[in-house]
Amino acid sequence: MTDEVIRTAGLTKIYPGGVKAVDELDLTVERGEIFGLLGPNGAGKTTTAGMLTTRVVPTSGHAFVGGLDVWKHPARAKARIGVVPQTNTLDRSLTVWENLYHHGRFFGMNAATARAESDRMLDQFKLTERAKMPVPALSGGLAQRLMVARAVMHRPSVLFLDEPTAGLDPQSRIALWEILGTLHAAGQTILLTTHYMEEADNLCDRLAIIDHGRILTLGTPAELKASTGVDTIVMISAEGDLTALAERLGREIEGATGARVTDGGIRLDVKGSHRSSGEGRTGVLPAVVRLAEEHGVLVTDLTINEPTLETVFIDMTGKELRE
Repeated sequence: MTDEVIRTAGLTKIYPGGVKAVDELDLTVERGEIFGLLGPNGAGKTTTAGMLTTRVVPTSGHAFVGGLDVWKHPARAKARIGVVPQTNTLDRSLTVWENLYHHGRFFGMNAATARAESDRMLDQFKLTERAKMPVPALSGGLAQRLMVARAVMHRPSVLFLDEPTAGLDPQSRIALWEILGTLHAAGQTILLTTHYMEEADNLCDRLAIIDHGRILTLGTPAELKASTGVDTIVMISAEGDLTALAERLGREIEGATGARVTDGGIRLDVKGSHRSSGEGRTGVLPAVVRLAEEHGVLVTDLTINEPTLETVFIDMTGKELRE
């Protein structure tokens, strides 16, 4: 048995008008991992998930789930996947329990099995007390929790989640992360799309940063952040001749790998500052202030951070991840 659960080969989608949403995507997802597609709105994440789940017809290329060609055998493929879309697709005329029960029946469970599985899902997802509640009475976080429960009730090979925490409050977002962590620990393969870098960093075993329908880079979160070649990023808000100051910072700050002017300030990249003597990473800050004073530049704010996934995206595209 192969550990390869999802595979795409040259997967492409061109919408009317020539808009290429996904551009010859080659991707492999292994059994039991959480794999993320991270990128800004319009990057092609949702279209990719749609082609893998039979909701979007590809223009060319191939998509396989559990070794099954999704477009040659769409009915069989649907039995192997669970989908949580961006929009609420719960039946608003049914209760919480009835949404689960009828989903089970739709996927071929007999009445007794569907009842038992509905009860089990309610217990697993901490929804038992809300079993008889009508769907319109659910909060956004509870509705999302119910959609995940429904999606995994028939034990799919892969669970697809499209922007699963978009619009949720922080508490509901963390609660959903915990649920996904539990599913992952039980061996569930999960593919999620997101434009939240924190979500991708916290949840994903591996991820692909995607933009304009193409994969820019792929790896574990740690590998991608290490690929920046720096371990400290200093953001300097200042007033004065920023170009001249950036040039001097790049030359004279120990371990500096680059300094460039950004909107209203300077970004300074430093390698190895955590190993510098005594003052550690924060030793960079006094040096920055000293050089700024020598140039007559007024520093109004300083922040020091480690590279993030957004750093990787900005380095590759020159733009913010959430644009």
